[in-house]
Amino acid sequence: MTETKSRSPEYRMAAGAMGGLRQALMHDAFAYRPMPQLRTDGPLIRSLPKRIRARAVWAPHALVAAAALLTFLTGIAATEFPLAELLAVFPAVSVLMTLVRPVGAFWMSLLLTPVTAVVGHGGWPWGPSSFFAHLVVLVVVAARTGPRTAGWMWGLTVLLGTVMENAVWRPGTTTVGMAVVSALALLVVAMVQIRQDAEREVTVQRTVTAVERDRRTLLEERTTIARELHDVVAHHMSVVAIQAEAAPYRVENPPPELEQAFVTIRENAVAALTELRRVLGVVRAEDYQAPDAPQPTLAQLDGLLANVREAGLETEKTVTGAVRELPQGVELSAYRIIQEALSNTLRHAPGATAKVEIGYVLGGLGLRIVNGPPTGPVRPSPGAGHGITGMRERVAMLDGDMTAEATGEGGYEIAAFIPVQADSEPREKTDRAEPLEKADRA
Repeated sequence: MTETKSRSPEYRMAAGAMGGLRQALMHDAFAYRPMPQLRTDGPLIRSLPKRIRARAVWAPHALVAAAALLTFLTGIAATEFPLAELLAVFPAVSVLMTLVRPVGAFWMSLLLTPVTAVVGHGGWPWGPSSFFAHLVVLVVVAARTGPRTAGWMWGLTVLLGTVMENAVWRPGTTTVGMAVVSALALLVVAMVQIRQDAEREVTVQRTVTAVERDRRTLLEERTTIARELHDVVAHHMSVVAIQAEAAPYRVENPPPELEQAFVTIRENAVAALTELRRVLGVVRAEDYQAPDAPQPTLAQLDGLLANVREAGLETEKTVTGAVRELPQGVELSAYRIIQEALSNTLRHAPGATAKVEIGYVLGGLGLRIVNGPPTGPVRPSPGAGHGITGMRERVAMLDGDMTAEATGEGGYEIAAFIPVQADSEPREKTDRAEPLEKADRA
């Protein structure tokens, strides 16, 4: 029988601490990690003149090189060793080493501390040169790694200073000064890093939120279009079913094959209507109410313009080309595009005037809605709306093209072209189709 011994909490804590130390300061300690340049799109770089931006990206490298030079000059003045230049070069090298091997630079600076303390003068265990060099190394390495590594470096630094002071005591001890100054410097670096990480996280979340909002908006607009086009398609299928049922009675003694063909056509049309109702049930919202009137067309456009004029928007309509009846889906989409464009003008350009241009050409229908600059106070927008997205979806559904952009005068222009085949003339509605159309909407 074997007895299983569980590790004590203290042991697990110590093992976790050692694992963190190995991961932070021992794993690939001397790996080659060159310091990156500053980003050219940063706020500081953008504020500089254009000819200086290319050199400003090397500013961190220049600061580290200047700190290394200052360390070297301080080391020459603060040592009694005959070859002062040789001894002063090592702390400067540890500072320069932070540019390519940051963690290795910390170990080099830490191991040089006893050497420079024994040979130099002016403080124990850190003299002026080694104090400055080690502080620069701590700050640069912490900025290039992270708060966890900074904490381990600070702890090892204080531990080494405490051991050296207790082993050999000399006047002018500097461990407390190093502990306090390095702690403040590393705390500032950690706060800056935490803030930058938080800003990056917020930016990522905003991007994800914007993408999800656009996707949701797109789905909502497609659902709305599907609901509206259901009435259009259902009407035509109703006409097909009624005409197929009435066709045999228009011919005296029709052949049985013809009667059966019309029966099959009517059955297929009724089956298609049933499937349409099922599809509409899927995309229909819980609070959706079927319209009591047929879907609007360009024939009702004058009523829409009268309503927006009553709301305070002066609107001018221009129609070019030979006016003709277009497929109901095209007319519905054109009406909705004009309606949404005028609604946007009322919301975002108070006091402006608008022009609506409709062009009937051989290959389709052209739309242009343009408004002038606002003359009244513009209320802030609550967020991204559905207007432009819905227009683009309607035009794309009909294989058309659309542009939406600001004008040079400060207004906004929406231009769309919806292609219409020359042989796609809509059939006239029959009186017998209206009851079935109303029943289908219900």
